[in-house]
Amino acid sequence: MDDELLTGGMANAGAVLRRGTLVERPAGPNALALHGFLRALRAGGFPDAPLPVGEPVGGREQLEFVPGEVAVSPYPAWALGEDALVSVARLLRRWHDASARTPFDQDADWSREFADPEGGSLICHNDVCVENVVFRSGAAAALIDFDLAAPGRPVWDVAMAARYWAPALDPTTAAETDRAHLEVPHRLRLFADAYGLSPADRTALPSVLEQATAVCRAFVARRIAAGQPAFVSYFDSSGGWSRWDRLQSWLSDQRPLLERALKE
Repeated sequence: MDDELLTGGMANAGAVLRRGTLVERPAGPNALALHGFLRALRAGGFPDAPLPVGEPVGGREQLEFVPGEVAVSPYPAWALGEDALVSVARLLRRWHDASARTPFDQDADWSREFADPEGGSLICHNDVCVENVVFRSGAAAALIDFDLAAPGRPVWDVAMAARYWAPALDPTTAAETDRAHLEVPHRLRLFADAYGLSPADRTALPSVLEQATAVCRAFVARRIAAGQPAFVSYFDSSGGWSRWDRLQSWLSDQRPLLERALKE
């Protein structure tokens, strides 16, 4: 059977293959702990994440192929619609509910790249970007790519996801990526409503969003310092640090507006 190269994302670009009903990809340093968690999650009744197959071999892992549609840039109109946004929030809530009742290895070397600086009692996905959500019949049906999963707070994972799906972009960047028509305060409120975010977490969300953006900036800085080609190329073509400066200033300025939107 011929291999099919699966596209999307940057960290594992060109290294993810489909072989029939299996996906083969690079295995992270926490693969064994993550595989145990995903198996326990499936056994506990959560079907919306791929099941690992076998053990990692030679730095590679195999997982079930999850059928459906994954949007990649330039994002199609359906992936930017409110129905998609709401369904992602509901899928994330199902993930958190299942994760909260699933034990995990607290001594494992969970990724620190996107991890909640305050820690937490459940495993967060931490990278629910557009390319990591599988859709079926127009609704978010499954999550994939758990390399950055780590213990954290639900509101942290909500903020990380909302960065991509609201999306949390300043007007200049939004216009450059054909997303200027998306009203961030409204969409952030929709996401929080669909997720069922608690009043306390709704109050905290705008500041956590800023904190998450700073963590993502540090992640990019480490990749640039390491000279990783995909990140260097994207960084150079997207405006470099001035884009991040603009985004962080905009988020700080928008905090009162986002707080009001979440309280309405």
